[in-house]
Amino acid sequence: MNRKARGDSIAAVQRAALAPYTVWAVVFIVVPLFFIAYYAFTDDSFRFTTANIVRFFTTTSEVVTEKGIPREVRTYLLIFARSLKLAVISTILCLLLGYPFAYLISRAGARAQKTMITLVMVPMWMNFLIRTYAWMTLLQDTGLINSFLGMLHLPALHMIGTEGAVVVGMVYDYLPYMILPIYSVMAKMDEKLIEAAHDLGCSSSGVLRRVVVPLSMPGVVSGITMVLVPSISTFYISQKLGNGKFYLIGDAIESQYTANNLHFAAAIAFIFMIVLLAAMALMRKLTGRRVYEGGM
Repeated sequence: MNRKARGDSIAAVQRAALAPYTVWAVVFIVVPLFFIAYYAFTDDSFRFTTANIVRFFTTTSEVVTEKGIPREVRTYLLIFARSLKLAVISTILCLLLGYPFAYLISRAGARAQKTMITLVMVPMWMNFLIRTYAWMTLLQDTGLINSFLGMLHLPALHMIGTEGAVVVGMVYDYLPYMILPIYSVMAKMDEKLIEAAHDLGCSSSGVLRRVVVPLSMPGVVSGITMVLVPSISTFYISQKLGNGKFYLIGDAIESQYTANNLHFAAAIAFIFMIVLLAAMALMRKLTGRRVYEGGM
């Protein structure tokens, strides 16, 4: 068998191996996105309309109902802005906490790496709702944290029902999604590059800034994506840890869906999806250019 035939055979095997994932992606990614777009641009009679999209940008006040409690929503743009603010804060905190921890894991021995990775993944084995309720128990005015402060004769803190509580819940739930992608990239990093940088007189901070950080950027981008997307679209954390005081974009989609306003719910999700895809494409382009240029 000549080289060309061998190459064609390998390519055919690779295509066959990718076939199950391709089918999965089409069925569970492409098809749902198509239906979201279809519902967003149709009315209840499934006739084409842009009214749902226009409504998102022009609605000035609307009364929605959550658990029978009337609530006034000023604009959906403000809802999106608040969701983006909390998601960005949570993502930055996850990055600041997760990056050094991922670096420590990647520099540790094989046995220590397994132990630390297990500790990172243990919370992910528990149900998402249980983890959220656990934080409710900790952050309540009569919760464990305030009980401990009372034992020390310190003033109690009001934490539940604040934006800080929502951010804490997001960071706790999504921190592993920041650590694992960065660790997976750092673990594959060529040690010879770091040794060469030291041999050429680069300081430890210089090695981190000029070698480690640029080479780890693909993991950072993946981690930011995996944290930002669920953070900005969450609704259960804001409902429980925020006591329903913070109406986020996920809450807006959920409330419209439960009210059977499927087309407007799809329009909100469609706009949200377009903004996220554009932001991620821009982020990947900028970080890819900086890695290619060889420095930060």
